[in-house]
Order: sequence, then C-alpha cells, then structure tokens
Amino acid sequence: MTPSATAGGVIPRLDAAQLVAAVPELDAVADISAESLFQLPSASLGPEQLLACLAWAEGRIAAGACGVVLTQGTDTIEETAFFLDMYWRHPEPLVITGAMRTPQAAGADGPANLLAAVQVAVDAQSRERGVLVVMNDTLHRARWVTKSDTLSLHTFVSPGGGPAGRVVERQAEYFHAPVQRTLVSRPTRPFPKVAVFTALLGDDGDLAAAAPDFGYEGIVVAGFGAGHVSSAFAEHVERLAERVPVVIASRTGAGPTALHTYGFSGSEVDLARRGAMLAKWLHPYKARLLLAALLAAETEQACIPEMMAKWGKLPRHSPTNLQPVP
Repeated sequence: MTPSATAGGVIPRLDAAQLVAAVPELDAVADISAESLFQLPSASLGPEQLLACLAWAEGRIAAGACGVVLTQGTDTIEETAFFLDMYWRHPEPLVITGAMRTPQAAGADGPANLLAAVQVAVDAQSRERGVLVVMNDTLHRARWVTKSDTLSLHTFVSPGGGPAGRVVERQAEYFHAPVQRTLVSRPTRPFPKVAVFTALLGDDGDLAAAAPDFGYEGIVVAGFGAGHVSSAFAEHVERLAERVPVVIASRTGAGPTALHTYGFSGSEVDLARRGAMLAKWLHPYKARLLLAALLAAETEQACIPEMMAKWGKLPRHSPTNLQPVP
C-alpha cells in the first residue's frame, strides 16, 4: 500500500513485479515469476478470491515451481492461511507474508518479510508443512497463527502450538518435524454463511438464536473460559443445534475447550449434551472457516462432528524411521 491524498491514507497500489523489484537480493535466492492476482485490502477478500489464489498457486506448482509465496494485507492473514491450508495437498510449501509498515515508513518491514518468505519457500525443510506464515523472521503454521496486536511488528504469534521456526542466516530452521495434516474436500457449492457469536457477561443468546432466520447455516459460539455460556444462552444452543451445526470454542485466544471438567448449565458438558460440538484447540475464527468448508463440500451431517474433532485435536507428528538406542 502507498499513500493516497484523496483517500486520506494508504491504499493497495503496488503490483507483484514492483514488490519483487524492491528486493534485489531475491535474485540470489530463486528464479521468480511474479503475478498480481487481486488489488484488494485483505478485509475485502473472501472465499471466491481465495479459491482463485489456490488454483493459481497449484498451477505454479504444476508448472515446476518449488514453492509459492502470496503477499497480502495482514488484517486477515490468520484466516486466509488457515483457509488455504485446509486444501493445500502439495508437499511444496505455500508461504504467506505481508507488511506492518508501508514502504515509505522508516524501518519498513515488507522487503525483509518478502525475502524471508522466499528463503523459506525454496528451503527443502519447508516441504510437507502445508501453509506457512512468515513475518518478522518467524515461521508460523496456519493452524496456530493469529494477529495479536493492531500495529506492532511482533503482532503474529502462535499461542496454541508456538512458532514453527525461525529464519536464521538466510535459511529456515524448524523447531519440530512436519506433522500429519487433515484436508477438507473441495467445495461443491458456494460457501454458506456461518456466524460467530461471542459470549458476554449478561448475554442471553437471543442474537445467536435469530441467526438461522437470516440465512446462517452454522453457528460458532466463542464461549467463556473452556467453552461456557450462560444458562439462558444454553437453552438457545439446544434449540439451535436442532436446526444447524453449532460449535463451541473459547474466546480466550489460547488453550482448548474442555470436554468433561465442568457440568453446570452452560458448561462444556451441558452444551455437548444439548447437541453442540466442542472446538477443542480450534480458534473460533478458524472453527468458523472449517465448518463453512465442510458445509460447502456438502459433508454429511453425521460426519461433521468427526471432522471437527479431527481438526480440534493436537496434530500428530508424521511417522519417522527412528530406532531405539541399543
């Protein structure tokens, strides 16, 4: 983004070729073909644009690329990365990066982030890791990454599983081996509307109860603590679960929903008994995307809880050939 006098602030204007040209060090890292897909602020991206990006990235891999880097605004990176990770089936890495400062700002971080992203994309250790977010020389898995601050350079964190690694002296260094990944079937219908409602002090759930009447086909509730709502809200959850899939996540931003710790009216045990699914480790925003993707793939209703449970668990590391020390 660059300044616009008429807009009163920065707007998207630089294309892909200009971004690459601004980082001459890239020539020493990879042979790069650059293409501009959309000229939109990231808040205006949606499933249609992301599926087009996915198709383009897969086309680049089919043409022989060893990796793909997508640049975008940082507002929605945590969601776009997760969205693409649900479908990315290739061993080659798909890396997303952006910038917290504009090109004209002192200490602009865009060039360094782009360079680091390309270094990660060409690194053989980045294979079989799905979609990665690279910001501030830190590598994050799409599964965990979230934006934690409005303006700080250190905004991207992975509170659930920790960062995946670092870029050190121009190469990726990973803290863990690749993990087994679950994928979602491609959509066979347009993405449905799925709402997220945050439980609040004194909230009776009336707003959530009305959502299906406005065309929402799924509900995610960002509950208190380990997945709790008020007793009045719980009554609505029971009725909602008879009409649409309902997922209970935590609004805290880190940690899982409980499964069988609390038993009061509105607790996770009570809500599960009323027909709701528990998101476990999934962030509410990512639980929403997953539920919408399952509905868009026309997943059988009986299979949705199983898929939500698979994504909600901590991923297992891929099998290795390790042998015990004799």
